Amino acid sequence: MVLLPSLLLLLGLCEDTVSEELSSSGHRPADLEFQLPSTSYQTSDSYDPGPAGFFFHIVRLFVHIVQPSAFPEDILRNIIQKKFDPSKEYDKPENVVLTLKIIYYEIGVIICAALGLLFIILMPLVGFFFCLCRCCNKCGGEMHQRQKKSGPFLKKYFTISLLVICVFMSIGIIYGFAANQYMRTHVEETRKLSDSNFNDLRALLNAVPGQIDYILDQFTHTKEKAFDDLDNINSSLGGSIYERLRPKVLPVLKDIKALAEDMKTNRATLVRLNTLLTDMKQSSAHLRTSLRDMKTSMEQTLTDPQCSFPVTATTCASIRQSLSVLDGSANFDQLPSLDGHIAQLDGLLQTDLSGLVQKANDSLSDIPGEVKNQTRDFISEFKKTLNSIQSDVKNVSTKIPIQKTLSNFVHYINNSEDYILHYLPTVEKCNSYRWLVCLTICCLLTLILIFYLLGLLCGTLGYDQNATPTNRGCVSNTGGVLLMVGVGFSFFFSWIVMTIVVLMFVTGGNLENLVCEPYRNKKFFQILDTPYLLNEDWKYYLSGLVFNKPDINLTFEQVYSDCKDNKGLYATLKLDHIYNVSEELNITKHTGDINSNLENMNLRINDIELLDETGRKTLMDISSSGIDKIDYAAYINATERSPTRVNLMSFANNLQRKANQLPPGNLKASLNDHVDALRNIHQNQVVPLQNSMSIMHQQMKGLHHRTSRLRDRVSNIIFFLNSTQYFLTSQLAKVVIEESKQFGIKIISYFERYLQWVKMAITHQIAACKPAATALDSAVNVFLCGYIVDPLNLFWFGIGKATLLLLPALIFAVKLAKYLRRMYSEDVYEDELVHKVQSKPRVQTVPRVQTVPMVQTVPMKTMRHANTRSPVEQGTQTI
Repeated sequence: MVLLPSLLLLLGLCEDTVSEELSSSGHRPADLEFQLPSTSYQTSDSYDPGPAGFFFHIVRLFVHIVQPSAFPEDILRNIIQKKFDPSKEYDKPENVVLTLKIIYYEIGVIICAALGLLFIILMPLVGFFFCLCRCCNKCGGEMHQRQKKSGPFLKKYFTISLLVICVFMSIGIIYGFAANQYMRTHVEETRKLSDSNFNDLRALLNAVPGQIDYILDQFTHTKEKAFDDLDNINSSLGGSIYERLRPKVLPVLKDIKALAEDMKTNRATLVRLNTLLTDMKQSSAHLRTSLRDMKTSMEQTLTDPQCSFPVTATTCASIRQSLSVLDGSANFDQLPSLDGHIAQLDGLLQTDLSGLVQKANDSLSDIPGEVKNQTRDFISEFKKTLNSIQSDVKNVSTKIPIQKTLSNFVHYINNSEDYILHYLPTVEKCNSYRWLVCLTICCLLTLILIFYLLGLLCGTLGYDQNATPTNRGCVSNTGGVLLMVGVGFSFFFSWIVMTIVVLMFVTGGNLENLVCEPYRNKKFFQILDTPYLLNEDWKYYLSGLVFNKPDINLTFEQVYSDCKDNKGLYATLKLDHIYNVSEELNITKHTGDINSNLENMNLRINDIELLDETGRKTLMDISSSGIDKIDYAAYINATERSPTRVNLMSFANNLQRKANQLPPGNLKASLNDHVDALRNIHQNQVVPLQNSMSIMHQQMKGLHHRTSRLRDRVSNIIFFLNSTQYFLTSQLAKVVIEESKQFGIKIISYFERYLQWVKMAITHQIAACKPAATALDSAVNVFLCGYIVDPLNLFWFGIGKATLLLLPALIFAVKLAKYLRRMYSEDVYEDELVHKVQSKPRVQTVPRVQTVPMVQTVPMKTMRHANTRSPVEQGTQTI
């Protein structure tokens, strides 16, 4: 139904799109991924028939078995080119050959159709003669049943066979009902399918202007990104130059500054140590004096007469001997003063190395500001260049006839929709008639099946194996009558049903093989794409129709496949031969001015002096200051000793213990006074001197550690200072040029990425024609094949199978009815009675309904009438 409008819409879409020069433009920030706004569509791009798909597939397999030949491409080409006209010049050899090819391709269908026609012709004839035959008491019309031994077996065989056939018939009838309802239900959804397809096409057309505007808007974002970098060129370009220099310059300046700080620290340490040394010299001298006076005073105390007593003499002698260790061991007079080194450092520190380092740091930090100042005029001109590029891109976009094209599309879609809506009620009305006819056919077959099943049911339930044919019950007789009614209906209606089945089979089978299957595997498009097929003067019909250039390799298959993959019309229709987007959006063409402006930027950075001559001389003087040559070992060794030869507290405690051994008196009191004096000396003189010595010991070790490799340290600093200064002198201009180029590349990359995306969006994304392919799929694959052909084929497949099974069914029904109906006569075997026979009687059993066992010599067969039970034949009655 929508096949023709869909094809026309696709061609109209192509034709209107290229009626004028195509052009486009667009934009978006380089830091972001560009992506056109997505468009949602209502129609699914795939068709799922649901559970019915399995049965459709079975029918397709059957159709392919009946018609296994490959798709007749040559035949269709000849027919399309009008090289075959059976009504004219039939005797031409090429017509004969083509006719034979058609017959060969359709041979399976022809044979099946011939068999169907044979069924249609013979079935009423056979039924007519069958009725005449039975009316003449032939063909089973005689209401008399011959008695056979195999009778019970035959009855069971006929019953089971008919039941199995009825089951298979019911399956075919169910197929028919399901297919009929499936077609009706889905054809009623055609209006909804059509509306969704047209809505999708309108959504496609309505999305194109928004896509164009979106692409144009992205240039503004890209330009703003470039403007932001230009406005912040001090951080973007100047910062990159600074970051490039910082790893080489800052470590040297940091080392120089650290050296300057260390020298200040060393000078402060020397001042503290020199002061501490002076205090230690005074304290050690005072301690020695105090200990010497204490020793003299104790010696005088020990001259007390009491020490001459035997009791105290030993103790006094012991005390006198211990006085030899009471002396000061610390003497710092031999340690030289540090005034000379302090004075030398004072001279070096007059040069502010930290200030010189900070000046160099300031020069390095001023690079971003210097860059901004030098590029102020350049930025202004550069912005004008970018604005001109935006104008060029917008001019490119104006060459696309968007409004005109969209208006033509909308008009065409509206006309197509009106056309479909005009004929859709007719289709729905015809579908209702078709549904009614198919339903009637299914009901007729169902009626016949019901008669058979009821006959089987009544015959089975009412059958009495002990009853004679003339005495069968009413239920059993009704079952036989129902079977014969089913036979009559089969003869009367089966040929009508088969006529419809043959028509549907020929139509549906050929539609499946010639339309649906070729459409699914795209051979249908390959036929249309045959060079010079649809027009003898055009190699490629589609390109000739759309562009009036039949030599362009534009095919139906390629256009359909590209639209199926949702590609844009530019790539699908190969519009590059009409409007070359690659040339209009050439990156070099649009970025050439940017490169020229960047090359003319002429950025110059003043040379950076890390350290002047005064600072360098100061570094050399630090190296030769001699602070690292101080005799640190002498100071450290001197401060490691104890200020006294003996621990005064231990000495005082020992003296007190010995004094306590003396008897009370002046001697003991004097010794206790000396104990207190010793403790006072230790607390007021020894402990402070020990603290001073410890402080000096630690600070002297730290100073020695800091100055031990002073010369090497200064040498390394000078080496890296010279190396860095050489780098700045020789490579600074190169670094500026390289970073300027990188800045230019960064700016250009925004527009390169934008223009590349614009090219890709125009060629592959704008006006993505998937809805057109979906509309074509909806017309052919969904509506024609899915809604009509597949259920149509399933219908004739099921109904045809049920109709064919009527043949064996009626045969078995006729046979079985003989065993169920009440007969008017039956076979009876009567033996002659021989009275008074002396011999032993012999009993003979013969299959019969009524058996009268007698002693007989000669059996005689007679027929007993159902009413008179007379052995005389009363006549026969037919049905």
